[in-house]
Amino acid sequence: MDPYSAEGELINIHNHFHQGQFQEVVDFDTSSFSSENALPAKVLQLRARIALGQAEDVLAEVKGKSEPELEIVGALAELTLGKTDSAVKTAEKLASSAPENVTVQVVGGIVLQASGKPDEALALLSQHQGSLDAVALIVQIQISQNRTDLALKEVTGARRWAQDSLLVNLAESWVGLRVGGEKYQQAFYVFEELAQAPATSSAWSLVSQAVCELHLGRTEEAQAALEQALQKDPENSAAIANLLVLAVVSGQDPKEWTEKLQKVEPQHQLLADLEEKSELFDKAATKYKAKVSA
Repeated sequence: MDPYSAEGELINIHNHFHQGQFQEVVDFDTSSFSSENALPAKVLQLRARIALGQAEDVLAEVKGKSEPELEIVGALAELTLGKTDSAVKTAEKLASSAPENVTVQVVGGIVLQASGKPDEALALLSQHQGSLDAVALIVQIQISQNRTDLALKEVTGARRWAQDSLLVNLAESWVGLRVGGEKYQQAFYVFEELAQAPATSSAWSLVSQAVCELHLGRTEEAQAALEQALQKDPENSAAIANLLVLAVVSGQDPKEWTEKLQKVEPQHQLLADLEEKSELFDKAATKYKAKVSA
């Protein structure tokens, strides 16, 4: 039986993780889990600790461990700490020696994609045997490559065997946000349900709800959701980045949020994109000189 299925004993801790409830994952009582599920549960808790900013502690804990699952989590911790070369080296080694290991597939895929190697990530993930985590990551990568058609095909295929799984609903919503139109509202319903229910709410679900609100032109509602997200997690870079976007869309000065994002996550993709576009604009501007007529 799939331990992450509705009948599996990992379903609750797994859902907490994908709902962005990372502290709940860390605090989850795993003492009653079967021996075969002890390591998958530990992996989820280690990944949750990395998400909570404890990458150094996680790296120290898994250092020297021989299990592929713990080695690849160590690579994720290294990636988070900026040790990209070492992280990629480990991911590529394990992709070659343990490609059938689902944790290697998923976490290794994350490391490779984040390191600018999406094709390698997809090649590794494509070897999964019914892993919704792998499907979700494949969908994310395909969306980032503007291959919405492939992402939609992936979700449709997973829906046939996973039915109403949380991850399938999330992946379908991600695709919907890229497709647009009436899909914005459908995605909103999914994220709103997660964000507003006390049992499932997290900073991440609130950010997702806010993104839907922005697409639907509801700026006030988006701001309210993002402010709720920051109440739960004052240094959530996704919430800050979207408040920066919201300020621009609303005609406000984005300086406050730009400075805060630079402080919280200097390497954030939005900041990198803004810097690149600013440089391109300055370069283009040098080609034109004001003409002064006599």
